[in-house]
Amino acid sequence: MSEMIPADAASADRARTVNDFARSELFDRTFREGMELVEETAAYLDGEGRRDSKMLSRAAALAYAAESMKLTTRLMQIASWLLVQRAVREGDMTAATACEPRYRLNERKIEAEPSHAELPIALIEYLVRSEKLFDRTLYLDRRMYLDAQDEAPVNPVLNQLGLLEAAFRN
Repeated sequence: MSEMIPADAASADRARTVNDFARSELFDRTFREGMELVEETAAYLDGEGRRDSKMLSRAAALAYAAESMKLTTRLMQIASWLLVQRAVREGDMTAATACEPRYRLNERKIEAEPSHAELPIALIEYLVRSEKLFDRTLYLDRRMYLDAQDEAPVNPVLNQLGLLEAAFRN
């Protein structure tokens, strides 16, 4: 029977990973990109996108409404996740709290193509950009929060190193 890293050692490692990411250049770039995409998309949907949608057929206008709702929802999920990471960075939230399941991103079902061929190209570009950013953010979320959890009990050498590290930390 292999020994597992004590929960407090695994939690400490995960918290260190979360804190390191929140202070990284990668986080800065991802946060900036995410917030800029939210702002750009909102400006498009409130301005040019609104004008574009009025020129569409009824079926295409319904598809536009559905796709813009998906887009907005996806961007809000990304922004919420990024804001949690920023809260960790600024000390407004502990890394342990950020590890709670309610702050994790949910998998999304992959949809092949937008729901109507007449959709404006600008909307499609925002959809593609948001999907790519969501995929990267989901990857980071899984690597920081779930993979560390899942991998800890599997590797007995790392388990032993974790136990030694925990013992010498005290």
